Amino acid sequence: MKKIVLLALLPLMFFSCSVDNDLDDFYFEIMPIESVDIPESFVFGQTYEISVTYDKLNTCHSFYDFIYEINENERTIAVVDIVSTNMTCEDEEELVTVSFNFTVSSFDTYLFKFYQGEDEDGVDQYHLIEVPVGMGLTNSEIPNVTN
Repeated sequence: MKKIVLLALLPLMFFSCSVDNDLDDFYFEIMPIESVDIPESFVFGQTYEISVTYDKLNTCHSFYDFIYEINENERTIAVVDIVSTNMTCEDEEELVTVSFNFTVSSFDTYLFKFYQGEDEDGVDQYHLIEVPVGMGLTNSEIPNVTN
């Protein structure tokens, strides 16, 4: 009986899924970052909101996510938009600010590389920012150690 039910359901699995599935109605585009709002220094163990501003080219563009590449204390960051291809786009350029949280997990200085597009030769360009990391103790919080 179970074999008959499975054989009866098998054709439904093939015909219930459409091959024409709207995957061509959008694509992803890496967007150049115009400006960055990041602290001048970090405190170990703290979490910081880092904001980036980029130019949304038209109404077919929407923020999708960030791309991160991590290499020790170096972070390469880019903005990704999803671009709709099944609608009429209006040319309404708009500066959009998006942010992500960053938790400091090392005492070494961090190097952030924010993607800014390509130069005329097609070479990726980055806005580089070094952020040193401190302990976060003020002079009044440092214990008085005597011998």
